[in-house]
This record gives sequence, C-alpha cells and structure tokens, in this order.
Amino acid sequence: MATTLYRTADYSVSHLIESIDRGDIALPDIQRPFVWKATKVRSLFDSMYKGFPVGFLLFWETDAEPGARRIGTGDAVPRHVIVDGQQRLTSLYAVMRGKEVARENYEKTRIRIAFRPADATFKVTDAATEQDPEYIPDISVLWTAPSFHRVVREFIKGLRERREVSEDEEDRLVEALNRLRDLSNYSFNVVELSKSTDEEQVAEIFVRINSEGVTLNQSDFILTLMSVFWEKGRRDLEEFCRGARQPSLDGTTAFNWYLRPQPDQLLRVSVALAFRRAVLKDVYTLLRGKTLEGHTREEQFARLEQAQAQVLDLGNWHEFLLCLERAGFRGSKMITSETAIVFTYALWLLGRTEFGVPAQRLREVIARWFFMAHTTSRYTGSFETQAERDFRLLDEVAPGDADGFCQVLDRVMDNTLTADYWNIRLPDDLETSASRSPNLSAYLAALNIHDAPVLLSRTSVRAALDPAVTSRRGIKREHLFRRAHLREAHRITTTGQINQIANMTLVEWPGSVPDADPARYWPAEVEASGLTPEEVARQMHLHALPEGWHEMDYQSFLKARRELMAQVIREAFQLLRDPGYTATYPAPGGPAGGGGGAVYGVELSHLLEHGLLEPGCILIGAENHASATVTSTGQIDFEGQAYDSPSGAAKAAAGGNRNGWEFWSASVDGELTPLAALRLEYVQRTGQTVPAE
Repeated sequence: MATTLYRTADYSVSHLIESIDRGDIALPDIQRPFVWKATKVRSLFDSMYKGFPVGFLLFWETDAEPGARRIGTGDAVPRHVIVDGQQRLTSLYAVMRGKEVARENYEKTRIRIAFRPADATFKVTDAATEQDPEYIPDISVLWTAPSFHRVVREFIKGLRERREVSEDEEDRLVEALNRLRDLSNYSFNVVELSKSTDEEQVAEIFVRINSEGVTLNQSDFILTLMSVFWEKGRRDLEEFCRGARQPSLDGTTAFNWYLRPQPDQLLRVSVALAFRRAVLKDVYTLLRGKTLEGHTREEQFARLEQAQAQVLDLGNWHEFLLCLERAGFRGSKMITSETAIVFTYALWLLGRTEFGVPAQRLREVIARWFFMAHTTSRYTGSFETQAERDFRLLDEVAPGDADGFCQVLDRVMDNTLTADYWNIRLPDDLETSASRSPNLSAYLAALNIHDAPVLLSRTSVRAALDPAVTSRRGIKREHLFRRAHLREAHRITTTGQINQIANMTLVEWPGSVPDADPARYWPAEVEASGLTPEEVARQMHLHALPEGWHEMDYQSFLKARRELMAQVIREAFQLLRDPGYTATYPAPGGPAGGGGGAVYGVELSHLLEHGLLEPGCILIGAENHASATVTSTGQIDFEGQAYDSPSGAAKAAAGGNRNGWEFWSASVDGELTPLAALRLEYVQRTGQTVPAE
C-alpha cells in the first residue's frame, strides 16, 4: 500500500494568521521575490472580495519532536512551513496585521491598499486616494483599529462633509465595508505534506503544481530549516545582507563595492567553514537530523552557528575584502563570478580561524588565489564539486599549520597557472568581445596592480575605475581601431570583431579623435598628450600596444596585443607574490567619499540638468533608512517639507550636523548610489565644480 504523502484541509484566513502569530506556521522566503508588488496584493484582495478562487497553499510538516524549542530562544518549533503560497499568505498577514514587509533590497515598507466601497474598487494607495473621501486609504484599519464601527462612522462622516449621502447609500457603503472585513473568513484549501516527505519529493510536488516556473534548490531547503529550528540565525543573515546595501563610511555595516550578498551565498560560506562542504544536499541531510558521523541535529546546528558568527563578523568581512582590493579588483563591474568571492571568503576564514595564518600573509595568498580563481573561472559550472576538491586538499594540513595552508594554495596556483596557460590558453581566452569576460577583468586588475595611468593621460586607472562611478555607468573603454575606419577601410562590420577586447582600452584622447586610420591619428595624439618618451614607453607596455601597432593590419594587431595583454596580466600576478607590494587606492566617490578635499558649489539642480538624477527619484538615508524624494526644482522633500540642501534634509531625518551628500543615496536603475558619487561624476563630466555664490 502506497504511503500517503499529504492530506487536505480548509482553513480560514483568520485561522492562518493566528497560526502565524502563535508560531505554528513558519514563513521562510522559500520563493523569490520575497514579497509581491503592491499591485498583486491589490489584485489578491479584489479577487477574494469577488469570491474568485486564488489558489491553494502547500504546507510541509516539520519533523521536530513535540515540545522542541528553537535554538537560542524559548519559542516552540513551528509545526508547518509554507512551501507554496508564501507570497499570498505574507501579503494577507501584512495587510490584516498592518505589518511591514521586506522587499527584495531588504528595505522595510508597508503594503497600503485603498478601497472605494461605492463600487468595490481596490487601488494601491497614492496621494490621490489619500485625499479622496470616497476611499478608505488603508484597509488595514478594518482589522487593526480598536473599533471597526468607529472606522465606518468616521468614513461616512468624512464623505458627508464633501457630498450628500442618502440612508440607502450609507447602508450599501456599510455593507461593502463589512464584506471586506469578513475576508478574514475566506477559506483556503491547504495541502499538508507529511513529515515523511523528503526534500526531493517536496521539490517535485512543488514544480508539478506551481504554474509560475519557480523551482526550489537546496539552499532554499536549508534556509527553511533555519527558519524552523534557528530563526535568529536566519534573521542575522538577512540583516547582514540588508546592511550590505546601505553605504557606510565607517565600516559599521557590511556595505561594500564588490557584492550585495544574498542569504544563500553567506549560507554557503558558513557551511564550508563548519563542515568543509559545498554540496548543499549533503548538508541539508545533516541538518534535517539524519545521522552523519554520529552527530545529532543540535550538534550540527551548533557548528553552523559557530561558523556563521565568523562569517558575519564585520571585522572578518572587511579584512577579507582588502584581499580583493590587493588583487586589483575595485568593484562589482569587475566581478564576473560572485561564487569566486563566496568560496574565496570561505578559504580566507579557514586560513584565519583554523590554520592561524597571520593577517598580512593571509591577505597576500588569498589575493593571489582570488585572482587565479576568478580569472580561470574556477568556481563556475560544477562549482560545488570544485570547491569540495579544494577543501579536501586541506585535510592533509594540521590545525594551526599556517605554512601548510599557504603551501597547499600555492601548489594549486602553480599547477593551474602554468607556462602553457600564460602563453597559449590566456591569449586564446582573450579572443572575445564579451564585456563581462573574466579575462578582461584580469587585465583591468593587472593595470590596477601596476598602478598604470590611463592611456595618453596621467590619470591613474585606479581613479578611473572608481567603483562609486562605475557601479552606475559601467567601465568605459574606447576603440583603438575606430569603428568607422574598420567598416570603411577593412570592411569589418560585425560587432563581435569591432568590439574585440584587444581593440579596446582605457584612454583619454587629448585631441579630437576622428574616425580615422590609427596610422594618421596616433602620432598626433601622442604629441598632444604632452607625455615624455619614457612615459609613452611605459604606457605602451602596460596597455599592451605592440611596437608600430598603428601601422599593423587589424588581425595581426589583435593577435599581438592579446599576447602582450597576457604578459601584463602575468607580470601583475607575479607582483602579487612580492610581500613588499602595497596598493593605495583613492577612496570611492573621490573627495566626497572620505578624503582629498571638498567639492563646493554643486547642487542637486546641477545633477538634474545633466541627467544624473531624475525628478521624483527616491533617496535613502544611510543610517536610519529614512526616505525622501528629489523635486523637479532640485530640493529634497522629506515628510512633506522641502529642503534646499542634502545636509539640511539629513539633519531633519537623523538629527545633528551631517554631510547630506554622504548621508543620502539615490535609487538609480534599481541600485543605491551615494549622492557624493553622483556629484563626483558631475565634476568629472564638466571638468570643474560650479563656483560657490
């Protein structure tokens, strides 16, 4: 007889919400995005109000023993976790309880839905519905206010102040509001999976019944277990990720220019540190309570808790990021593999906590490891398998053996970056036009390591790759063989050939460059640059320009430059081996980002004029997540009050005297960018600041 994997039941919305309040149901964000857009929440209430079906819920019974408590608290372990329907249930709970929800960027916000009882219209609350007496601007009050009848009376009173309301119409309006409040009795069909159902069966059931093409992975299941057995650990992961999205000049958050980590990425680091594992399926089995090396679930969670404390330690995190900077990487636009960051961080933590490698030596070896792993795409494809191979290599090293740890990593790097790699494979890999190539990133990192100047300029590449600027507008490179010249003189029209990595570089043309033959324009540009012969020779070497390149045919030039680029990358990697090598990078955001003098006279109106900001752009405060809006006149609207300067608005939002350019970050193209960085970009575009009046 087949084992029954599930049973069905009907539960009212009020029963489900009370179960969440009691802790009987856990709400892990097993699906992404974590919360629907407000328009979908509006549609959910509209459908329920009209009596339409809105789907069923899929629960999974936990295998916790009766009376089990969550790690670190006295709270009972939930009886069920929700596998499908999380967004519907979270939305209902947030609206009916008036609670904030976390968006994909981890910002907390309220879902506010307005209702017009005259015609049963639902809308996302905006300024118009706030002022319109025909609407209840936030339906949450129907369930959260001390007196529902008082809410109804106040609504009718406000409506009568604007227009006449007959007794018959009043009865219809009250009936509509009662009907809306009674959605708490709306019944959901719930499928409850037995605790005997394993994760593969749950995943298959989920895929078969889910119509949105969402799939579950092993990190989802482990995060689910954390929500059930160790909720604080899950919250700590999310808080760290939230902090990584808020600019911080003093290192008090996880903010950085390389990675906006997700909880599952940090989970991988914790798992690697705790268990030397990268295959999450094995770790899920371990944490589920099934035997592995004779340890109990409580013991395994204790190991995970100890490891996560190291992973989320801000001192560890920021010290590790210095390894990426030493490796020549300045920001996210140079990163093509976030997984390389994840597993390199795991190795850094192993070196620090288990093998006791001194900080400076660890920074040197990990910088080289990241350079190697990122450039060779070591952690792409079957990255879990590769990471576990790397971890197993450390099994031969005794705890506390710093020399042994470094020797293992050095041996891997030597075996990977052979002479054939430098002379054959790397030049071949550079034969691409992909702007997100790890090999291009390696070359840009090499220029940073060499402290190269931008071609035909004395501006350093390190400054040109300021992550506060490139994070928004990307890395701007120029063609050496100009596009029009290739099309007209060489009949080369394919984008892939024109945009070859070897045909582009970081350059500041001192003159007005025509789309001409480099044989004609290059000598004139060199002369206009004002560089000495020694400076030109160094730039030719670092920018991998063959002698007489401007008179070569295009294909010969590409081949020769790829070989020279590989040589520059190799020289940079060798330089990383020098313990005496140090790298000093300008602070992100330039003068406004924390040093080097001040910028005077720039106003928000200048940023609007140059398209760096748009009217209505949302600003987020760095310390308290305060929200403000940029007006069309260049002011900042904070809580209905207009401020002429960012600092004035910052003082109103957080008190004290603050640099508003550093306090506020603008939401531009879905990313938060400090106003200081936008101001720097304005200065770079115009070549000068605006004189103060």
